[in-house]
Amino acid sequence: DQYFAFVAYECDLFEEGSIPNLTASIIGNVFGFKAVAALRLEDMRIPFAYLKTFQGPATGVIVERERLNKYGTPLLGATVKPKLGLSGKNYGRVVYEGLRGGLDFLKDDENINSQPFMRWRERYLYVMEGINRAAASTGEVKGSYLNITAASMDEVIVRAEFAKQLGSIIVMVDLVLGYTAIQSAAIWARQNDMILHLHRAGNSTYARQKNHGINFRVICKWMRMAGVDHIHAGTVVGKLEGDPLMIKGFYDTLLLTTLKVNLPYGI
Repeated sequence: DQYFAFVAYECDLFEEGSIPNLTASIIGNVFGFKAVAALRLEDMRIPFAYLKTFQGPATGVIVERERLNKYGTPLLGATVKPKLGLSGKNYGRVVYEGLRGGLDFLKDDENINSQPFMRWRERYLYVMEGINRAAASTGEVKGSYLNITAASMDEVIVRAEFAKQLGSIIVMVDLVLGYTAIQSAAIWARQNDMILHLHRAGNSTYARQKNHGINFRVICKWMRMAGVDHIHAGTVVGKLEGDPLMIKGFYDTLLLTTLKVNLPYGI
């Protein structure tokens, strides 16, 4: 048998402004209880008083359009492919050609960090060269999301600082970096006037199964609370799974200030 359970918690049970502490209670040992065959967290309603203890995202759609000086049209982006195996110079060439061809931005993929075939400094330098050349030739503001995900938080900040020194205004991290590290990266981004993008790498390990795990809608809310400006929220085309109505529900969760019950969208 399957049931919906509505559970209320006192706000005093949670540390203010801490995603790790919030999740330790909400998705902690309860998912491992012997008495529970399967359990799925479908949604959360978070009191305003507790929500305000988190910094939230520093920028929004309007701010990004102002920085790109582009209004009234969709922002068009893409991911560099092949994502693994290119040298830094060839990677930068792909970025230039994509931006020169009409894209507003490109981005690193989730597992592009600092491998033997292309170290991160080399990639950053060639990517920024491609961005600057494309911007000069088109007369438009261009960009590329530089992945700063690393093995330690110290290294994440080193990469973020270097990206800023080169003139980038946006960096990205992967969901697998961890909640504490994501919050730390978001704090740095706000302090340094940088936009932070999140790739949802790893989310399907607990979001894809419909009878156990976490609905991605909840992850969206947590990451907004953590301070992420962009979230890789899925699409209804391509190689990754995604129900069109459910994906629209994720978009609404991320974009709208208030939400009404919408069962087809999963809200």
